[in-house]
Amino acid sequence: MTLGEAAGILQHRKMPASSGITPQNLAGVTTHAFDGARPQRGKHPLVVLSAAAENPRMTLTSLATELASHGYVVALVGHTYEDSGETLADGRTPPCAICDHPETLDFDAVAASRARDVSFVIDQLTHGNTAWRLGHLIDKHEIGMAGHSLGGAATAATMIADPRVGAGVDMDGTFFPVPTPGQINRPFLMLGRADGHTPGEGGDDVVWKQAWDALGGYKKWLTVTGANHFSFADQDVLQEQAGFPSASPLSPERGVEITREYVTAFFDQTLKGSDSPLLDGPSPNNPEVLFQH
Repeated sequence: MTLGEAAGILQHRKMPASSGITPQNLAGVTTHAFDGARPQRGKHPLVVLSAAAENPRMTLTSLATELASHGYVVALVGHTYEDSGETLADGRTPPCAICDHPETLDFDAVAASRARDVSFVIDQLTHGNTAWRLGHLIDKHEIGMAGHSLGGAATAATMIADPRVGAGVDMDGTFFPVPTPGQINRPFLMLGRADGHTPGEGGDDVVWKQAWDALGGYKKWLTVTGANHFSFADQDVLQEQAGFPSASPLSPERGVEITREYVTAFFDQTLKGSDSPLLDGPSPNNPEVLFQH
């Protein structure tokens, strides 16, 4: 991330100076990705990622690097004015314009706006003179999307609006709005915390049940015991490494590992046609993962 983006995160999180965390050391966090790596030849499926409300795209870095290492082209979308800041080509880093009063937001409208963002990104990556010099690597007939929280809602909204997205993943997100029968007849994975997304508990699981009943294609509903809302992204890992212990019974590293394994397996099966036994049922190596449907 840029220094401006890092500063935006710390400001948005109201991180006190006494924490010792500066934009410089946050922007200096290293990952397992490399600039200028030589891509594998041929055409590869495209997966678009959308982060949680108010969260920048880099909070899905670990999932992006995992998918890229398995032969996917990955695009992380920064929803400008909707998160802690995205540095634009002119060097500006506009702050969030909709974060101050979330109780007033129409989340159906925000999800629909994100869907338009994603369709624009797909256009830019797959049409004519692409915005990315390696656009020729993309198999534009095999496109998936995954999102965390509001990004999960945006995934469903994008699939409803854009038939090019052939498979979707909602990671612990409420649906805005709930799909109706016939709107999504393509593969869909619902992956969420057990506390809140287990059928029969009440609360958000009611919305998930409505969505589940409406989905018409290959589908899975998995829950993760001990997970919290941010077990499916990178925030908890970063906070733990910065000295702030996680309150989740599931370790942050384990949450990231489960997310990477199951999302990759889902796209391997639905975009590449590779059989993924991990999705067939419970696994002794992943006892936290429960198959609800």
